[in-house]
Amino acid sequence: MKFSMTRPVKVVMLGAGGTRGHIALHLYRLLYSLDRPVRFILCDGDVVEEKNLVRQNFTPADLGENKAKVLAERYSTVFGMETEYVPAFVETEERLRTLLEPEYLWQRQPGHSYNVRVPEMVILIGAVDNNKSRQLCHRVFHLTKELVYIDSGNGEYTGQVVCGVRRGGKTYYPPVGMVYPDVLVETDKFPTELSCAEASVSAPQSIAANITAATAVVDMIYNILATGGSTVRKVTFSTQSVNVRPELQKQSRRKKAA
Repeated sequence: MKFSMTRPVKVVMLGAGGTRGHIALHLYRLLYSLDRPVRFILCDGDVVEEKNLVRQNFTPADLGENKAKVLAERYSTVFGMETEYVPAFVETEERLRTLLEPEYLWQRQPGHSYNVRVPEMVILIGAVDNNKSRQLCHRVFHLTKELVYIDSGNGEYTGQVVCGVRRGGKTYYPPVGMVYPDVLVETDKFPTELSCAEASVSAPQSIAANITAATAVVDMIYNILATGGSTVRKVTFSTQSVNVRPELQKQSRRKKAA
């Protein structure tokens, strides 16, 4: 599938710990290198705790600070980009749809002397650690006219990254909820609904799995934004066997830039 290499870009990432923190480091650098307007909005209501220092992208100096705030201020300052973050969990359709609403910017048309208003290309990164948030992303994905939705999930050694694409109100690449329907089953809660005891228990993950998942996410976004084309709709991996396996989408005869 082809994507525009000139349209302005907005990336919204839900969560800033675990895999997301490692995504942020490299994604800020990638967005900085693009020759077009870019925005990166991080959303997380959690704060940095001692236990996060082992496998997440934080240091002792960050303890007690909001995770989204720490990463947004750290990397936006380094790369001279606007600092944008939401220090809260996104748990309603209205809030998420508002975040994903594209802005229209004036842009010079190639080969012409006039400007036109162009909508942002919006990318949602849902590297969340609960299926209730995935269900929210799934519902909003199907309500959008155009969206790239990349979901990442992993355990201690294995994981997967799924890229869903909507264009013209149609689904071209299925989102994670269609690839793995079990994530749509009501089995867990939003972060704000967890008790203190429940919040202290989480699925085991390793820093290697977090970094591998983050690399796959950044690779997908690099192909979409820097090369203008992507055929990979899903990646599965195992850090134990050092194996990454992509699943490609069958090429369509029609090729049209978003």
